[in-house]
Amino acid sequence: MGIKKMPLYTKILLGMGLGLVWGIIAVWLGATAFSSMWIKPFGVIFLNLLKLIAIPLIFVSLVKGISSLSDISRLSSIGVKTLSIYIVTTVLAVSIGLIVVNIVNPGSFFPQEKRAELIHKYSTVVEEKKAEVKKVKDQSPLAIIVDMVPENVISAASDNRNMLQVILFAALFGVALALTKGTNTGVVINFFDGLNDVILKIIDIIMLFAPIGVFALLGSLIVDFAGESISSAGGLFVALGLYSLTVIIGLFFILLIVYPILIRIFGKMNPLFFLKGIFPAQLVAFSSSSSAATLPVTMEQVERELKVPKEICSFVLPVGSTVNMDGTSLYQAVAAVFIAQVFGIELSMTQQLTIVFTAVLASIGAAGVPGAGIIMLLIVLNSVGIPPEGLALILAVDRPLDMLRTVVNVTGDAMVSVFVARSEKLL
Repeated sequence: MGIKKMPLYTKILLGMGLGLVWGIIAVWLGATAFSSMWIKPFGVIFLNLLKLIAIPLIFVSLVKGISSLSDISRLSSIGVKTLSIYIVTTVLAVSIGLIVVNIVNPGSFFPQEKRAELIHKYSTVVEEKKAEVKKVKDQSPLAIIVDMVPENVISAASDNRNMLQVILFAALFGVALALTKGTNTGVVINFFDGLNDVILKIIDIIMLFAPIGVFALLGSLIVDFAGESISSAGGLFVALGLYSLTVIIGLFFILLIVYPILIRIFGKMNPLFFLKGIFPAQLVAFSSSSSAATLPVTMEQVERELKVPKEICSFVLPVGSTVNMDGTSLYQAVAAVFIAQVFGIELSMTQQLTIVFTAVLASIGAAGVPGAGIIMLLIVLNSVGIPPEGLALILAVDRPLDMLRTVVNVTGDAMVSVFVARSEKLL
C-alpha cells in the first residue's frame, strides 16, 4: 500500500514512530541542538496551525448548529445534559484515581534525601505557579461566570484560553439568528454555511501536515526530556516510575474499560467503532498535549466518523475542551495523594472527598493547554493542607503524563457528545 493510500491514523502513527526513533538517535549522537533548531519548529508550526483554526471553527460551527435548531428551547436541554454528564464523568475519574493511588501507595518508595533536593531545584517554577494560584484564590466565587462574559469579542477571540467567552458570544449570536426571521438573515445563514465548508477544508489541508507535525513534536520531546538529570538516582527513578505507572493505570482503566462500558450502555454504540472513529484525534492529542489544539480534529472525527450531528458536536466538544478534564482530574487526585505520602501526611476520608470536590471544580477552570493542570493541582494541594512545594516532586515526569491525560480528556469529550446526541434522538 502506497503512502498516499494509507489512512490518516496510519500516517500519524508512522510519524510518531519515526519521531521516537529520531529523538533517541539525536540524543545518542549528541544532535540535540540540531533537533531543537531544525526539527522542533515543524512541531510548533503544526500546533500553531491547529490553534489558528480553533476559534473560527468553534464560532462558525456553534452559530451554524444553534441557528439550525428548529426548537431553540432544545439548547437549554442540550446544555444541561452536557454539563451534568461532564461533572459525573469527572467525579468518576477522580474517584478512580484515589482508589488506584491508595492501593499502589507510590509515595512510600520516594527517597527522603531527594525530597529537599528536588524542592530546591524547582523552587522558581513552584513560586511562579503559587503566584498564579494566589490570583485565582483572591477572586470571587462567581469569577468563572464573570470571566465567561467578554467585554470585547475581538480581544476574546485573540486568545485560545478565552474559549468560554467565544462560546458564549457564538451561542448568543446563534440564538439571535434563529429567533430573527427574514430575508436578510437568510443571507447571514448562507454565509455561515459557506464559511463552515471553507473551514472544514482548511482542517483537511492542515491534517495533511499532521504526520510531519507529530514526528517533530515527539522527536523534540524525547530530546528535551533526555536533558533531565533527575532520573540518575535509582531510588528516585523507581519512585517516580511507580507514580507515573499509577497515573497510567488509572488513565488506561478509564480509556479501555470505563469508557467502552459507558459508550455501550448509554451511547448504544460499539466501543471498537467509537475508538476507531476517534483514534486520529487521540494521536494528535497525545502529540500536542492540548485538547484545545486538538479540537478541530476531534470535531471532524466525531461528526464524520461517529455521525454525531453538527448541532450537537459544535456545542458539546468546544465546551468539553474547557470544562471536561477527566484525565487531568484523575492525575490531580493521584498527584495530591502521592505528594502527601512522600511528606508522610495521612489524608482522612474527609480530606480525600475534599480532593474529589476541588478537583472537579478545578477541572472546570483548567485551560485546555499544556501544563494548565499544574496550576489546578496547586489549588487541590492547598485545599487539603498539602505543602505546595511538593509540586516539585513530580514536575520532571509531568509532560509525558500530560500527553496521556490529554488523550483521555479528548476521548471523554467525544463520548459525551455521543451520549447527548443519543438522548436527543439524533444519533
